[in-house]
Amino acid sequence: MKKTYALLIILFALLFVYDGFAQTNKTGTTSAQVLKFNVGPRAIGMGGAFTAIADDITAVYWNPGGTANINKNEAFFNHTSLFADISYDFAAFATNLSAIGTIGAFVSVLSMDDMKVRTIENPEGTGELFNYSTVVMGINFSRYLTTNFAIGFNVKYINENLWHMSSTGFAIDIGTLYKIPILNELRIASSVSNFGTKMQLSGRDATVIYSSGAGNENLINSGIELDKFDLPLIFRFGISADVVKTENSRLTIGVDAIHPNDNSEYLNTGLEYAWNEIVHFRAGYNSLFEVDSEKGLTLGFGLNYRIFELVKAKIDYAYQDFGRLKSVHYFSVGIVF
Repeated sequence: MKKTYALLIILFALLFVYDGFAQTNKTGTTSAQVLKFNVGPRAIGMGGAFTAIADDITAVYWNPGGTANINKNEAFFNHTSLFADISYDFAAFATNLSAIGTIGAFVSVLSMDDMKVRTIENPEGTGELFNYSTVVMGINFSRYLTTNFAIGFNVKYINENLWHMSSTGFAIDIGTLYKIPILNELRIASSVSNFGTKMQLSGRDATVIYSSGAGNENLINSGIELDKFDLPLIFRFGISADVVKTENSRLTIGVDAIHPNDNSEYLNTGLEYAWNEIVHFRAGYNSLFEVDSEKGLTLGFGLNYRIFELVKAKIDYAYQDFGRLKSVHYFSVGIVF
């Protein structure tokens, strides 16, 4: 009966999300797109269905409340070479302070190779080069308020740089996780990411020089005020459960419903099989039902190996299909101590 009840909850959640798919698509209307780059090969290998699993340090991205599951010290580093010569790096550290809760810090950097400055008069380039980069730094705090209910918060600083221009913003994330003792522990979670200030580029590239007076000898500097853009607000609702859990094996499945403020709604689905919590195999599908999505199948593999008695190394890999943009391979290294 409990299993039937749980499956009805999952079905109702999926129908609820699917019913809201008809909405105006606002792609390209938000700033700081780095905030939408998924973090961690483990979560990516599961199709991004990680909101209700969120039991390692990458939870700072998916669900800040999930870091309450960290009971030691954990460090993580992820470097990814994406499409279009884009590089993405993410590093994080968290520690459990017993009755106080878990605190952590993280930083992400998006960068790309230099590009030619092109104008209408010089479509092949002016001889100058420009680049784009974004840095996000944040701190995390989470704790269990009851035995089964956890809540967490992130506070983030965001800085974008485009040639001689820059913009700055601040945001917060909030996440919750609730465990129900059915289906080997059914987990229900939600998170809201990137609720914060608007961002506006400013700098010398927004300065225009006008000439006035006889002979155009007088020059007047004028600044162009650019528009302000919202951050990519993301609401996630997730359900996960360990459908198989024995002494040597565990099979976890998860489903996430995602509602962004700049795109259509979609689902992430995935699963993870673990043997003795040492070897892990993962598969999933990312951005199911998203309008004009280039994302799709994801696969992953992980190895958790104890180096010393108190130190465990975590090595993870994930593959993601990006359609016409081809595929991306993700690698990460983590340490638990």
